[in-house]
Amino acid sequence: MVKLSVPFAVGVASALCFVLPWWLLAAVFLSCGLVALSLRSGAALVGLFFAAGWGVGQFRAPVRSVPSGVCCVWEIDIDGFPAVRGRYARVEGRIRAWRALVEDVWHPAADRVLLRADSVAALPDGGRIRCVGRLQPLLGGSSAYGRLSVRRGVAGVLFLSAGSGVEEVPGAVRGLHLRAADRIRQRCSAGDAGAVVRAMTSGDRSGLTPELRSAYARSGMSHLLAVSGLHTGIVFLLVNWALRWLALFRRGHLLRDLLAVCAVWSYVAAAGFPPSAVRAAVMCSLLQSAVASGSEYVASNALAAAAFGMLLWNPAWIADIGFQLSFVAVAAILLWAVPLCRRLHTGRRAVDLLSGALVVGLAASVAAAPLVSHAFGIVPVAGVLLNPVVVPLAGVAVFCGVLGWFVPGLPAVGEAAAGALNALARGVASLPGGAVEYALPAWATALCYLFFALATAVWWRRKSKKSVHLSL
Repeated sequence: MVKLSVPFAVGVASALCFVLPWWLLAAVFLSCGLVALSLRSGAALVGLFFAAGWGVGQFRAPVRSVPSGVCCVWEIDIDGFPAVRGRYARVEGRIRAWRALVEDVWHPAADRVLLRADSVAALPDGGRIRCVGRLQPLLGGSSAYGRLSVRRGVAGVLFLSAGSGVEEVPGAVRGLHLRAADRIRQRCSAGDAGAVVRAMTSGDRSGLTPELRSAYARSGMSHLLAVSGLHTGIVFLLVNWALRWLALFRRGHLLRDLLAVCAVWSYVAAAGFPPSAVRAAVMCSLLQSAVASGSEYVASNALAAAAFGMLLWNPAWIADIGFQLSFVAVAAILLWAVPLCRRLHTGRRAVDLLSGALVVGLAASVAAAPLVSHAFGIVPVAGVLLNPVVVPLAGVAVFCGVLGWFVPGLPAVGEAAAGALNALARGVASLPGGAVEYALPAWATALCYLFFALATAVWWRRKSKKSVHLSL
């Protein structure tokens, strides 16, 4: 899967930059397939999956269906929760229909849009709205965020003010993500600790203040504020631990495995299917299937299978920074941290846990640093050694927040852990030299990961020679 998913992902990424004639893609795909079948050529198989990835990315590329710069009436489904950024509240949505002011005919659409509203034009938390405005193009030029948003299918930005006539459309159905966020919002406090629990549990980051966001970014803990693979893994481990008693019954282990997979995917659905959480859910499902069937589980193959399936389903995910950071960090953990932890194994449980947490955190931080610098213009330095303290606190916050959907009072315990995380983030962010503000260029970022890939290939090709001693 690793050998097949890499050329497939490169083909999907190439389709974001170049458009080829379909006859050329079909010719390359068929010729490589025939050569691979007849000559059993590995190079032809790589070309086959490269052409397949290019074709999938080009076929599923977003097609713009809405006008730009024209004053229209819009019906938009708000997917998330408005977050205050300076003078504006910002949230993403999906245009369902539009019509020009001079006509009465509604045109269906499915384009994504970035909404920015001032304090007068209040945006609701989810649901469908109707408004008037002009769709403006996203920032271009050197703006990496604007380019990534266009690749993700965002058609433009819509500025809403008092004259936009924002009104809610009655009868709109709120999805599981919005209902889960409403439930945990009712059971959490309005302070910073409650906002962190809501962000870690349901992906609702609307209550996070700019100061708190900056503290988490400078301390290297910003990944905690979005539902990611860490949160999904915590839920996976806790569900398996809570259902371990089912193995005492006949076929009870199969029921435990089924319930664990259902619980993980329910959590990912309640969080709105973020790419990093989907990646973790796929890997957890494959691991649970291996446990149920008694087969071998290869983590690198599971990671590659998750990348292949996710890009086949939605090729635009390859331009999502959460998708990129998730796969880069997990690949570094599997290829570098796990072998290093085995070498540092001492047999003392406390020492091994501490060294393992430090090594895993260091590998993930180093691997993600070029992408973080390129996308966000900051390199957290002091937060590399926080993993042994951060992960247990995050586990308590996520566990209590998830159970808080069903048991009142538990989110308060999660808020205590979140308060400790807030204090830790603010303390580390205030250290001199704790973070370096530097935006790595795109070519330098690519060179960093090319170096990582070559160094990993050289390391894994080294094989220890066995010495056989024959007795006389």
